[in-house]
Amino acid sequence: MGPGELLLVGLAGLGAGAVNSVVGSGGLITFPVLLAVGLPPLSANVTNTVGVIAGAVGGTFGYRRELAGQKARLVRLGSASLVGGIAGSALLLTLPSRTFENVVPVLIVTAVALVLLQPLVTRRVAERGSGRARHHGGPALWIGILLTGVYGGYFGAAQGVILIGLLGLLLDDDLQRLNGTKNVLALVANGVAAVAFIAFASDQIAWEAVAPLLVGSALGGLLGSRYGRRLPAPALRALIVAVGLAAAVSIVVR
Repeated sequence: MGPGELLLVGLAGLGAGAVNSVVGSGGLITFPVLLAVGLPPLSANVTNTVGVIAGAVGGTFGYRRELAGQKARLVRLGSASLVGGIAGSALLLTLPSRTFENVVPVLIVTAVALVLLQPLVTRRVAERGSGRARHHGGPALWIGILLTGVYGGYFGAAQGVILIGLLGLLLDDDLQRLNGTKNVLALVANGVAAVAFIAFASDQIAWEAVAPLLVGSALGGLLGSRYGRRLPAPALRALIVAVGLAAAVSIVVR
């Protein structure tokens, strides 16, 4: 990659880190950019997972005040994310690469749909009476987090949107505290997948793109957790949808 392409990747990482800390669909920014600079879909996916992990760390650190008092919840739900992330990354590594290339347009379109539905989910959560959700979420939430972890380990774009929807619907807590929980759970699933990819698929990782992604996403995660709530949500959502659809089309016509 040339300097211009590396700069583009770093800027994409910056945007993804900020978006992931607030909304949870930053992969729909970085994944298409990695495709645009010439990486095959499978390589772009594993490179993206490894590269944006710093953004998840930054976003989690930025929400540390909202995470106060949630240790038991994070341990319980984090175990589901851990198991799910292991399963999802194992699927990606064991299934033929052609399978991923065939299914990823569907996953991207699904992620785009989730981004579009996110305001409706948030509104429903806000309107829901506080007595209707359980404090711990019950088995349904654990299983939902597990399946989301599988999705996150396999692909991951819009994983955060799914997580915040599950947490908001099944837990009785402030939405910003739940957003902090979402960041931790996404970090666990993506982190274990990144470790698996480094250990077993390092030949698929475009290491020259990892450094700008790490730096950009780390800075973006910190900035997003601090200032992201001030961004105009409709414009941000429109950009994510446009980029995601363009990525799906580009893979289909390859």
